[in-house]
Amino acid sequence: MKAFFWGLATAMWLVSPAWAREVRSLDAGWSFFQGDAPGAEKPDFDSSGWRVVRVPHDWSIAGSFEKSAPTTGSGGWLPSGVAWYRKSLDLPEDLGGRRVWVEFDGVMANSRVWLNGDLLGERPNGYVSFRHDLTDRLKSANVLVVKADTSAQPASRWYTGAGIYRHVRLVIADPVHVAPWGVFVSTPVADESNATVKVATSVINGGGEDREITIKSAVLGPDGKQVAAAESALSVAAGKTGELVQDIAVPEPALWDVESPHLHQLVTTLFVAGKAVDEVRTPFGIRTAEFTTDRGFVLNGKRVKLKGVCLHHDGGAVGAAVPLGVWERRLSKLRELGVNAIRTAHNPVAPEFLDLCDRRGFLVMDEFFDCWTKGKNRHDYHLHFKKWAHTDLRDGILRDRNHPSVVLYSVGNEIHDTPKPDLAKPILKGLVDVCHATDPTRPVTQALFRPNVSGDFTNGLADLLDVIGVNYRDAELLQAWKDKPGRKIVGTEQGHDRSTWLECRDHPQHAGQFLWVGIDYLGEARTWPVTTFNAGLLDRAGFVQPRGVERRSWWSEKPMVGVFRRLAATEATPADPGYEAVEWKRRQVLFPDWTPADRGPHRENVEVYSNAAEVELFLNGESLGKRATRKDAGALNWKVDFAPGTLEAVAFTDGKEVARDTLCTAGEPAKIVLSADRSDLTVGWDQVAHVELRVVDQAGTVVPSASNKIHFAVEGPGAVIGVDNGSIVSHERFQSMDRHAFQGRALAILRRGQGEGEIVLKATADGLEGASVTFH
Repeated sequence: MKAFFWGLATAMWLVSPAWAREVRSLDAGWSFFQGDAPGAEKPDFDSSGWRVVRVPHDWSIAGSFEKSAPTTGSGGWLPSGVAWYRKSLDLPEDLGGRRVWVEFDGVMANSRVWLNGDLLGERPNGYVSFRHDLTDRLKSANVLVVKADTSAQPASRWYTGAGIYRHVRLVIADPVHVAPWGVFVSTPVADESNATVKVATSVINGGGEDREITIKSAVLGPDGKQVAAAESALSVAAGKTGELVQDIAVPEPALWDVESPHLHQLVTTLFVAGKAVDEVRTPFGIRTAEFTTDRGFVLNGKRVKLKGVCLHHDGGAVGAAVPLGVWERRLSKLRELGVNAIRTAHNPVAPEFLDLCDRRGFLVMDEFFDCWTKGKNRHDYHLHFKKWAHTDLRDGILRDRNHPSVVLYSVGNEIHDTPKPDLAKPILKGLVDVCHATDPTRPVTQALFRPNVSGDFTNGLADLLDVIGVNYRDAELLQAWKDKPGRKIVGTEQGHDRSTWLECRDHPQHAGQFLWVGIDYLGEARTWPVTTFNAGLLDRAGFVQPRGVERRSWWSEKPMVGVFRRLAATEATPADPGYEAVEWKRRQVLFPDWTPADRGPHRENVEVYSNAAEVELFLNGESLGKRATRKDAGALNWKVDFAPGTLEAVAFTDGKEVARDTLCTAGEPAKIVLSADRSDLTVGWDQVAHVELRVVDQAGTVVPSASNKIHFAVEGPGAVIGVDNGSIVSHERFQSMDRHAFQGRALAILRRGQGEGEIVLKATADGLEGASVTFH
């Protein structure tokens, strides 16, 4: 039997004999109804008229943008409400005493779960992973029911999604089994010559007799071969949980780092009376990570500047139910810009997202709360904080603590309790204590909000943190470091301004920065018709924005150059974004084209970004001069008399050309060009293809003014699951076969259905030559 477990702590591959735990995906075959359905939790309720869906499922993203939506602009003007899910579970009547539980990676929100009409429990927080034991309530035929309720609004400052928007699975295990999230792997010693892998294993004895259990922990190298192992005995009384700690020496380990994220695997096998009864596999990385007061962040003994971005959990056109392929494309684009770190703003993410960060070598600040007891919206988490915060935090850390990518926990973002230190300090101490007790190997921070106003640096609150984090106010952060020796600091959230980067770049004690924001996201929109917060390096559709190219010139080691037209000065980032008296508009002032609206004689401000030594600018083959790039990371600017044709920036280092960027004046829209990020498309919920569409002239130049209505059609066993164009004011539905181009571009996301054969995606528009792309 071969089962794949998108684990709540980590992914687990189980190639299991008959005795081992069984892990079944429960993603398929849910009956779904959006709206209230009194009595739907009862097993004999008639749901035959409900729609059948597969989870992960975000029903809200399929809806329409409405100015009157209760979610308001904070939730992207998208719908909210009650939704019900029902699923039949057929299990053998005799399970041989084995334990059965169901695992949910995330249900948005205020979930309640029933089995056969019995309430199993509830969870207000839509971001946390949780489980319910089913063993004592199982029958030969069973009905699992979930109610998700986002009707109380506004409840968030950004788009949350709605429904069972992450994976669900059923686990069947021997009465003696590894506890859920019960394996904790750390590497207190790790260098190229040797490592110590410390393994703490929690074992549940769910049987009626005391047991002598043998725990074998085997370490597999990146090639899958065993490199070390340990075997120990543990006595666990009936109905109790026992824990065993083992130290395993690994010679000459392959270390996990940003550039070479080598992953090992721990295979934990339990034996009772010589018989194997359970097995769990846990990926992990061998590495050391620490924040220091003088060198910033240090990974495997080497200083690494955190070049990070904050990311919300939505995937644009797919909403909150994000296929892994969407994140793969997004993270690849961010890495090309030089990004090496991610802050999970402001909540636990899907576990497979952290798996991807492990594989790609991203460093993660794992954040848990956007508010404590003082809310930011009438119906947000502050209503549940006192009852649930420690449970949610503990469960989140238990789930995430084996990920080598996770190097820092954050227990709050811009918390409004902090102006009252007598209230905030005990809360913070309690949260930090939970973190340290659950995972003593990682430090804790908080994204402090206006710390000098609330006195965080002088009243003792900031020093409850292992690493002091501040949003935007970098000068205050650096001064706090000067004022008290030994403090460790990081910029938890910062703007794109050059001066902010220089403060980080030029101070070795500064561990790094996390930009707001890495990718445009739905919600946090103050006024209609805006639906999206647009300060990303990438737009909502995943296209690189001009500020992303500028950042690449600062953060990437690969030679590059980018050329733009600048129409006006970039509006400065407010001191506290989101709280400014006059709304921060973030108007686009940089354009990657040589096609201005005015084609007559006039002067253009041409702006160039590069990490090479020199840049030479050409217009229609004539040099407009060569300039050295600036040590202060400033852009190069030329005042250029406009003439239609070709504008070209050529970058040089040591006299040799290393990069080139070209802009051409576009003619009239003539045809559609499609490009896909893959040519093969296999069956799987996470397997998607992104097809980028461009409207071009006869010469193949993108027409930036093109806004043609594009129609997509699919031949073969495939389906378009979302369309987008990145526009922050478009109110077109994401789940559609039509989309207007925006600035000459659009995006379609495609998934294969159940079936073999080629899939052909066609794109057409009135007056344009169509195009198609084929997937095998």
